[in-house]
Amino acid sequence: MTAAPTIPPLRRALISVSDKTGVEALARALADRGVEILSTGGTARLLDEAGIPVIEVSEHTGFPEIMAGRVKTLHPRIHGGLLGRRGEDDAVMAEQAIPPIDLLVVNLYPFEQAVARPDCTLADAIEHIDIGGPAMLRAAAKNLDGVGVVTAPDQYPAVIDALERHGGLDAGQRFELAVAAFNHVARYDAAISDYLSARGADGTVSAFPGQLNRHWRKAAELRYGENPHQAAAFYRDPQAAPGSFAHYDQRQGKALSYNNLADADAAWACAGAFDAPACVIVKHANPCGVAVADGLPAAYDAAFATDPASAFGGIIAFNRPLDADTARAIVERQFVEVILAPAVSEEALAVTAAKANVRVLTIADGPVTPTGWRLQPLGGGLLVQDQDIPLTGDAGLHCVTREPVTDALRADLDFVWRVAKFVKSNAIVYGRDGRTLGVGAGQMSRVDSARIGVGKAEAAGLDLTGSVLASDAFFPFRDGIDQAAAAGVRAIIQPGGSRRDDEVIAAADEHGIAMLFTGMRHFRH
Repeated sequence: MTAAPTIPPLRRALISVSDKTGVEALARALADRGVEILSTGGTARLLDEAGIPVIEVSEHTGFPEIMAGRVKTLHPRIHGGLLGRRGEDDAVMAEQAIPPIDLLVVNLYPFEQAVARPDCTLADAIEHIDIGGPAMLRAAAKNLDGVGVVTAPDQYPAVIDALERHGGLDAGQRFELAVAAFNHVARYDAAISDYLSARGADGTVSAFPGQLNRHWRKAAELRYGENPHQAAAFYRDPQAAPGSFAHYDQRQGKALSYNNLADADAAWACAGAFDAPACVIVKHANPCGVAVADGLPAAYDAAFATDPASAFGGIIAFNRPLDADTARAIVERQFVEVILAPAVSEEALAVTAAKANVRVLTIADGPVTPTGWRLQPLGGGLLVQDQDIPLTGDAGLHCVTREPVTDALRADLDFVWRVAKFVKSNAIVYGRDGRTLGVGAGQMSRVDSARIGVGKAEAAGLDLTGSVLASDAFFPFRDGIDQAAAAGVRAIIQPGGSRRDDEVIAAADEHGIAMLFTGMRHFRH
C-alpha cells in the first residue's frame, strides 16, 4: 500500500445505518467541521430533520435508488470514492469525477434480529440480507490507509474525540476500525450461512446447520493452558446470555489460568441449579461440596465440610451476593483459587483483599441455566449437542419400590439429583438435609464411585445413616444398591432403564430402600 499521511484529510463521509443510536451526534460533529455528508433512505431523513446538511446518495451518483432500495450504493462513484488509493489513483478519480469518501459509517440490515422472530419466514430472512453494506465495509476497510470505517454506535465517541483532538483518524485508529469492520462482516455472513444451511429446499429445518460458523472474541491470553508447555487464550461469545460465565468481571486477584476458568465455569453452572442460597465448591471440574441453606455462611460451612481436603485450592461459587461474614469464613479457613458470585459487597472485598492472590469474580444477572449448544472439540472435528437442561423424562418422577418416598426424602433426592448433573460420570452423590455428604466421580465402574463417595464421607467424619443417593445413570447390577444399603442410605434416585432394573428394584426392596426413577440420564464426560 502507498504511504499516506498519519491523519489524512476528512472531506466527505457516507452514513447509512440500520441502528440509528447516536448517529445524529456523530453526523453533527462531522458537519460542524465542514465534512460533507452523503446518506441514504431513513438515515438521510433523520439527519435532514435534525437540521444537519445531507446529500442523498442518488443525488451524488446521479442514479436513482431502484428495485425498492436493493440498488443504491452499488455504483462506481461510491466504491471508487472508497477504494481509490490516495496519492496513487487521484488522476483516474479526477478523470472519472469520483470524489473521495474518507469516512464510512455503516451498520447492516438486522438479519439476526429478524430471524430470531418466531414468525420470520424464509422470504423475510432473505429480504434482510444486506448486499451494499458489506460491499462498502469491505471496500473502506481494505483502503484503510486513507479511509476510516465505523460499524457500531459504541465506536462513535472515540471517533468524535479524534475529530476534536486531531481533525481526523490516525493510522492506529483506522487499523483497529478496519479490523472491526471485517469482523462485523464475517459475523454477519456467518449468521446468514448458519440460518440458510440449516434449511432444505423443501422447507425442512435441521437443528444443526450444514455448515457451522462461530464467532468469538479474544478476551485474554492466558499464562498457559492445562500445563505450562501449552499456550492458551479465553474467547467470549458476543451473544452469550446475560448471567452466563462469559460475562465475568474480575474484581480482585492475580491473572486467571486455563484450569481456573474451566473449573469456575463448572461451579457457576452448578450454582445456577438451585433457587435457595447455595454454595458450590469445585475441584478439577467436579463439585466436591454443595449445600443450600437459609444464608451463604451456613451453605458454605456445609459445602466445605463435605470434603475439606479437596476444597483446598478449589473454586467456590455462590448464587447470592457475597457478604463479609462468608468471605471472612473462607479466607480464614482455606486456600481458595477463585470466588464467584452475582455481586460482592465492598465489605467482602475488603476482607478478601487480605489474600491478594485470590481471584474474586462477579457475574451480574446470574447464575443462569446454560443455553445454546455445548461444544466438544475432537481431533480435527467438533461434537455439538444441546445443553443438558431438563431434570426428568416426560413421565416425570415415579417410585418403583415398596418403600414410599416421603416429602422430606423427595426434597433431598431432588437436591442430590441436581448435583449429580454436574459431577463427571460415573457419578454418585450422597446427601441429606440440603447438603452433600460424599461424592464419587469419574470412575470406570459405578460401584467404585459409590465406594469412593462412602470413603469421602468417612474421611470427613460424616454419617451417611439416613442419607439419600443420586446416580447419574442406571445401576447395571445390584452391587451399587448393596453398597448404598451398607452405608445407611434410605432412598435412591436414578434414571432406570437397565436390563436388570427388576434385580436392582428387588435389592432396594430387600434393604427397605425407597427408589425414584427419573427416566433421564445425565452423563457428563
